[in-house]
Amino acid sequence: MQGNISAEYEEFLKANRIKVNKYMNRVLWFFILAGPAIALALKLGLFAEVKYITCVIISLVLAVLAAFHLFLCKKFPGKAITFIFALTTLDAIILYMTCHNVGIYICWFVVPLLSLLFCEKYLYFYASGLNYIFLVISTWYNSTYFANVRSDYDTPLAYFIDKVSGFTIELIIMFVSGFIIGKLTLGYFKNLHSQKIIIKEQKKSMNEKMEILDSMAEIYDHVNLIDFVNKTETSLRDPTQTRHDIDLDNQTQTLMNQKINEKILPEQLDSFMQFTNIQTVRSRLTNKKVISAEFVDVDSGWFRAQYITVDSDTNGIPNLVIYTIRNVDEEKRREENLIKISITDEMTRLFNRRSYDEDLKELRKHKLEKDLVMFSIDVNGLKRANDTNGHIAGDELIKAAASCISASVQNKGKAYRTGGDEFMIIIDTQNPEELKTAINQKTKEWKGVYNQNLYLSIGYATVKENTSSTIDELEHQADSAMYQDKELFYKQSGLDRRRR
Repeated sequence: MQGNISAEYEEFLKANRIKVNKYMNRVLWFFILAGPAIALALKLGLFAEVKYITCVIISLVLAVLAAFHLFLCKKFPGKAITFIFALTTLDAIILYMTCHNVGIYICWFVVPLLSLLFCEKYLYFYASGLNYIFLVISTWYNSTYFANVRSDYDTPLAYFIDKVSGFTIELIIMFVSGFIIGKLTLGYFKNLHSQKIIIKEQKKSMNEKMEILDSMAEIYDHVNLIDFVNKTETSLRDPTQTRHDIDLDNQTQTLMNQKINEKILPEQLDSFMQFTNIQTVRSRLTNKKVISAEFVDVDSGWFRAQYITVDSDTNGIPNLVIYTIRNVDEEKRREENLIKISITDEMTRLFNRRSYDEDLKELRKHKLEKDLVMFSIDVNGLKRANDTNGHIAGDELIKAAASCISASVQNKGKAYRTGGDEFMIIIDTQNPEELKTAINQKTKEWKGVYNQNLYLSIGYATVKENTSSTIDELEHQADSAMYQDKELFYKQSGLDRRRR
């Protein structure tokens, strides 16, 4: 909101400065009439010491400067340099007029006040400073003349000091007054503009919220508007839009939730009652847009309950809240299926390498349990099977190994396929040898279509026997034990290790 106000205010200032520069150009063109006006006054005897050539020079110079300023207005319409040129031109013309006995001293006070129109403090300082310098120069330039024609001054210096002292006091008063007026006016004007933008934004925001509410009523299964200020609840799906009172002192559940309670899965009822407690919703939703939770309806499955802030006070405490219920059972099942797919090996239906790495990452964060055991398993003779009967035979061995491992582990631990014919088991057991024996027993009982036998090399490492080992060291120790078992198998079977 603050960013929008600042941006719009800057745009306003830019447009205003373009207008100010245009008006200043008109002032310069208007000042061309100063020459003829002074000439008329000279003819009437009002300026006895002024020459007609001075009037001509004033008009000609102003015409040239006004034309150049017009060029600046087109080239740099909202720039400070354009405005500074106009201010400097006015001061320079007033200096010239004063030095040629056209003393219109009120003009010295007008120019700094004109600088306030540009809404920049440094321009007011510039105009006031330049004004004072030119006033001092013109007073010094005329001091000799006035000291000679006036009997109350003995020397030009006495006249200069007296006049400059008076002008200084007057200009200081003018400067302070102008600064205060400019600051107050600019502050008030900025605040007024900000309020205008805030009202505009609030109106726009409210319209957007109402459009959202209308669309939400079509999307969700249940949509209720809860007004904490007036303590009412209204169903937006109800054509009559009936408002129901809420007793925030004695009531914990709204009408909608009182009906839903009856269908919540029993083990989730306490959590649902806690989440939908209307007495705590405001505090939980303070400075938040949404709070949500998911529960199971015994009839329709998973649903998502949400409290959404529509309007809040300056402290972020919600005044208007939308409460929605939406069935997400299909979405939940799809999500669970995607998670299952992402961590499951397609061929064997065991957990995959990704799941294994994630579990290792979690195990690294905590101290290992004493009965944790890590198994490393590898299929023997896979290359021979592939070379003899093709990859279909090799795949049969891999699936058979997974089946034997899975049947032995069951739900006591997690079995993973981490590579082509490589498997890992992470399990909590006090008797790892028993699991190894169970796997070997199942492999002996297995018979395939393309392979008559299944041989696995199995190694394991326990935390109990390696208390100082990390999970990664335990993995390495299990691999080493598996390779020892493999060497023993090939040695006893007399098969070529390179053609395994």
